[in-house]
Amino acid sequence: MAAIDAHELLTRLNGGEKLNLIDVREEIEYHTFNVGGKNIPLSKFNENIDGSGYNKTDEIIVICKIGLRSETACKILTEKGYQRPRNLMGGLLAVQKLK
Repeated sequence: MAAIDAHELLTRLNGGEKLNLIDVREEIEYHTFNVGGKNIPLSKFNENIDGSGYNKTDEIIVICKIGLRSETACKILTEKGYQRPRNLMGGLLAVQKLK
């Protein structure tokens, strides 16, 4: 499974790059702190991802708090035929440490 670290993510975001981000935390967590993207909680991920509008060939960066839920979501994406899911290593905690 491909991954992305917090430094690369922030560099790309700060450079103005439009990224396909999916935050798989619950809605209350998402509203507490986020870096953008769609909020599709892992608890509803399997049934909602195909209607999200992403192309199966798009790079999709999946985010959660520490990287475990996003890893699970990346596996689901791969099983559903998405070719380029990337897990944010260390999650948003790693991002917050760099800010």
